[in-house]
Amino acid sequence: MGGGGIGCHAMVTISDRQDSAVTGVTQMGGEGAQWIGLAPFTDDRHFVQNLGDGTFHHSGSLAVRAAVAAGVTMTYKLLYNDAVAMTGGQRAEGRLDVPAITRLLALEGVRRIVITTPEPERYRRVAIDPIASVRHRDEFAAAERELAQVDGVTVLIHDDQCAAEQRRMRKRGTLATPTERIVINQRVCEGCGDCGDKSSCLSVQPVATEFGRKTQIHQASCNFDVSCTKGDCPAFLLVRPGSKVRRAVPAPPANLPEPQRAFGPDGVLLRMPGIGGTGVVTVSQILQMAAHLDGLYAAGLEQTGLAQKGGPVVSDVRIGKEPIGGALRASRSSADVLIGFDLLGAAAESNLAVADPARTIAIVNSALVPTAQMVTNRVVLPGSPDDALERIAAVTRESVSVDAQRLAEELFDDHMPTNMLLLGAAYQRGCLPVSAEAIEQAIRLNGAAVEVTLAAFAWGRAVVADPAAVEAARAVPEQPVVAVDEAARVVAAAAGLSGAVGDAVALRVADLIGFQDEAYARRYADDVREFAAAAGARVAAASDELVGAYAENLHKLMAYKDEYEVARLHLDAVELARLGAEFGPDATATVLLHPPVLRALGMKRKLRLRRTATPLFRTLRAARRLRGTRLDVFGYSAMRRTERELVAEYRELAARALEHADAGNLAEVTALLRLPEAIRGYEELKLARVAEFRAESAAALTRLAG
Repeated sequence: MGGGGIGCHAMVTISDRQDSAVTGVTQMGGEGAQWIGLAPFTDDRHFVQNLGDGTFHHSGSLAVRAAVAAGVTMTYKLLYNDAVAMTGGQRAEGRLDVPAITRLLALEGVRRIVITTPEPERYRRVAIDPIASVRHRDEFAAAERELAQVDGVTVLIHDDQCAAEQRRMRKRGTLATPTERIVINQRVCEGCGDCGDKSSCLSVQPVATEFGRKTQIHQASCNFDVSCTKGDCPAFLLVRPGSKVRRAVPAPPANLPEPQRAFGPDGVLLRMPGIGGTGVVTVSQILQMAAHLDGLYAAGLEQTGLAQKGGPVVSDVRIGKEPIGGALRASRSSADVLIGFDLLGAAAESNLAVADPARTIAIVNSALVPTAQMVTNRVVLPGSPDDALERIAAVTRESVSVDAQRLAEELFDDHMPTNMLLLGAAYQRGCLPVSAEAIEQAIRLNGAAVEVTLAAFAWGRAVVADPAAVEAARAVPEQPVVAVDEAARVVAAAAGLSGAVGDAVALRVADLIGFQDEAYARRYADDVREFAAAAGARVAAASDELVGAYAENLHKLMAYKDEYEVARLHLDAVELARLGAEFGPDATATVLLHPPVLRALGMKRKLRLRRTATPLFRTLRAARRLRGTRLDVFGYSAMRRTERELVAEYRELAARALEHADAGNLAEVTALLRLPEAIRGYEELKLARVAEFRAESAAALTRLAG
């Protein structure tokens, strides 16, 4: 059992990833008090209570003292990030450093303390209390288990700087930006979601590719934390950028026309939903300052909650000629303008409720930013924005959509100007009762990235006033594509498939030739042809979707990612071209690998391969001919045997599914054939999902037969 409280750790109470039963959310300084009352009346012997360092210095230390005095058995998990992160990153008043905290806790009667940190070397020759020890943060879970066995009060201090605070410091130039970037090779990636699960980071984003759902690192928002590299995935690279010449930000059009005001002089109420860490509050402050510069009254209310990065933020701003009185928050049907910096947030019921079909104008960013579920879920991908846009249009008198995030990245090579682009569009539509000169002066007074912010505001205006200029200025990067050579086309053509299915098969034939050889690819094409013929004979209306499902998933199982295949895909020309386009042709990459053989021998960390990687990978790629033979040293593991078995199992499953197929259950049969899509990941993770697939496919086949 665990306890919530006041602080960033309160997110455990709303998280889908709860590792404990949350029992009580206390006031500041009452953390753990609920356990003092509960402990005598339950058979549970141990309780875990989260506690932030700001709260500890404010009043949480009294809660620890009370728990010791009550004689209960519990562990306080004290997050020492040296910042009151929920309210802007201030240092806690009266703060003690970690060594002083260990001595204070020992005097209070705490039985044992463990300090976890990403940099345990910082504690060499540092005097901490004898009851305390220092571990690497990778041993956090083990430290939790050990402390749970100790009677009395124990404390686990996690000394790790707040990622949001690090981002602020880098932006202000007070913290150096790491020279290496985390990158995912999308061909090696399985799209399993494990990296998002390990890191809980919304910069780890799903992406659709020719070979299904994969994962990418959104570089512009990356916090440079490497927790996403944990696990067995061999797709991660550490890239040192090269000498790529950054494109100069194009000058926005001059002499843009002044807009016609959409609202009268009595005042305007704006509702602005967005995402924490993208500058929603900054836009609110700029608007309010611009209003004051124009001689108007303005006031705002920001609902930031726990959102420092990635969570929902809502800002309401009132601007008028008279002093702002009454409630600042927008109520039902009261908003004049809805500026949706985040599409999903703007389409939420609570924000749609403030709109009025006869009154409200919406200016909405149509980009779909992946949610936490999309990051960790191995199947879900961001879909079309149409549904959310339609919901917004239904409750407003006018709705203007702009793919502001894509435009920001194409014009500025950065996502941060997104909100200011949207503000410019709102201004040019006549939704803001302030002058452009006042907004520009407020931007200068703010003092952060002034020239870029001014340009973003002007380009946002141009989106409405001069779309042709915007289109001409966009720098749309050319995406490298997987080549399909003539040999692959010949093999695919022999299967007699055409249209979208034929193209998909040709792409996968080319991949399987690289995976093994032409004979292996021909067998795949023949299997798809035979399935298509059998499906057509069984159901006259057999759709391309049914055949396509079989073709995609048979390829997935046949092109399993063993050591030979991972090596080949790290040499993939498309991935190398993508790397060069993003980081420069002279960028250098280090591959992070955790080979199953070495892991079985007890190695816990990943290897970093740089100069040795290319020769090693070329050797392994050439040795792929040994795959499945007696000389295949990797093929004897349980994982490789299972992967080979799955191919035959799937062929049999598809044949049995067709026996029960008819015009009325094609959707169910297609869904059954798509079940291998969930077999993702590496080693133990993949084996667990194989077990899930086998259970689900057996149940689905039983339903079809019944």
